[in-house]
Amino acid sequence: MEDVRVLMQYLSYALMAIGVLAFVVSMVVQVIKEMPKLAEIPTNAVALVVSLILCPVAVIVACQYFKIVITWYYVFASFIAAFIVYLVSTGGWERVREMWDRTLYKDDGEGE
Repeated sequence: MEDVRVLMQYLSYALMAIGVLAFVVSMVVQVIKEMPKLAEIPTNAVALVVSLILCPVAVIVACQYFKIVITWYYVFASFIAAFIVYLVSTGGWERVREMWDRTLYKDDGEGE
């Protein structure tokens, strides 16, 4: 029973980390996507690159903070997690924008 509790605790930490990283990726992309050269690149591509940079950096920082030896599979797992973070961060913004566009009041000039 104790093993299940520890597993659930680690899964909770992993989901929390994915959520925080997805939020940070979304915020960074929203800030930098209007830069002159990045405005021409699709937002999803910018989000993927930001996620592929941010996730390994976050793993390295966490390993340094908790004094854990960095091994190759931590870095490899961070790249896999980067794709999950990318999917969460882009899917969230696209769904919110889609809902906003559906409910947005559009004045077509009629009825005056």
